[in-house]
Amino acid sequence: MKRLVVLGGGESGAGAAVLAQKQGMDVFLSDMGTIKPKYREMLDGHGIRWEDGHHTEELILNADEIVKSPGIPLEAPLVVKAVERGIPIISEIEFAGRYTDAKMVCITGSNGKTTTTMLTYHILKEAGLDVGLAGNVGNSLALQVAEEPHKVYVIELSSFQLDNMYEFKANIAVLLNITPDHLDRYDHKMENYVAAKFRIMRNQGPDDVFIYWQDDPIISEQLRHIHTEARMMPFSAQNPDGCTAWVEDGAMTVNVDGEPWSMPTRDLAIQGLHNLYNSMAASISASVLHIQNDVIRRALSDFQAVEHRLEYVRTLDGVRWINDSKATNVNSTWYALESMHDPVVLILGGKDKGNDYTEIEPFVLEKVKAIVCLGVDNRKLHAFFDGKVPVVTDAGSMAECVTKCHELAQSGDTVLLSPCCASFDLFNSYEDRGTQFKNLVNSL
Repeated sequence: MKRLVVLGGGESGAGAAVLAQKQGMDVFLSDMGTIKPKYREMLDGHGIRWEDGHHTEELILNADEIVKSPGIPLEAPLVVKAVERGIPIISEIEFAGRYTDAKMVCITGSNGKTTTTMLTYHILKEAGLDVGLAGNVGNSLALQVAEEPHKVYVIELSSFQLDNMYEFKANIAVLLNITPDHLDRYDHKMENYVAAKFRIMRNQGPDDVFIYWQDDPIISEQLRHIHTEARMMPFSAQNPDGCTAWVEDGAMTVNVDGEPWSMPTRDLAIQGLHNLYNSMAASISASVLHIQNDVIRRALSDFQAVEHRLEYVRTLDGVRWINDSKATNVNSTWYALESMHDPVVLILGGKDKGNDYTEIEPFVLEKVKAIVCLGVDNRKLHAFFDGKVPVVTDAGSMAECVTKCHELAQSGDTVLLSPCCASFDLFNSYEDRGTQFKNLVNSL
């Protein structure tokens, strides 16, 4: 009997353990932290042995294979020991892919992947497909394969999830963009991060499709060194030459297999340049799957925006409050500022991942009247922005931050929470940060 050990007892780990148990394996799950009650109940309900708060090495290093949760770095001591012993280490996505023949629509990128994933899923759902949502959103792919199988899956993949995928294949792979992010996980080398993102093309053949943003310089450069048999389907808002989707005269056009269709960009439910790219990528994916044009148009026009991504909260005394807590890198904040038309009180700060703020400097100089630095250590923000905006001030909590923004903003302004940074210095997650922001704003 094959012995499978799962490291990490969150959504992906618990799902992988259930699938392994269903496949008749000897399963053990270990988590150095505390496993949430719902996952404990899931494991207990399936008779799966588990531990939390520590790792028992003798119960782990006797594995035939290890499924590692994406949040655990490759440099973790137990992972290093497993590699030294020659134990294969894979991701939950890799593991789940062995036990399904479903079509896989896989989406990655430094920014926009959650919105594009949710939008693609919405279109396919509206079209009546038997579709599951997995990866960073939705439920564990492995759990769905084990207990609620679908014919198509739309999967959001981070670079961490792509790191340990080897035989898995995306039938439709979407690469939205690549900007510096998570470099602390990749030896602070951009080329390592880029290579991780391009693993989404791994194993693709002539019947598969690779959808990408044609104008991304990093993607374009990397493609010069890659041979693939996959069908290439680029999109662009500026340059229609050779593209599968483009924008011209205020309309988005998609042309898959010589059957073009269009819709006015003003009819898209989610506005802004970044969302235009997301809409093009999702539309190409849907067209490749032979979804009717009118279904795609309808779904694009009634889609509800993703929580914590340029989410409108309220207007109070003429001031608009926008929650963009999901903007955990500089490029995400660039897109947020690009879409702003009013003077901005900007909330920045958190756990810096090696950020270079020069990318947003032109928008800050043009649009931002005040910056509130929300973080434990704001020295890097002050070093860069002091003297460039009239007001740069600090807040050590969300309550203090919202109070200061309320005092700084005047009628006609927008308060924008778009932090550029991870949330883990003051908050449990970007969701926690955004939820606290919304609750406090709604209580003003």
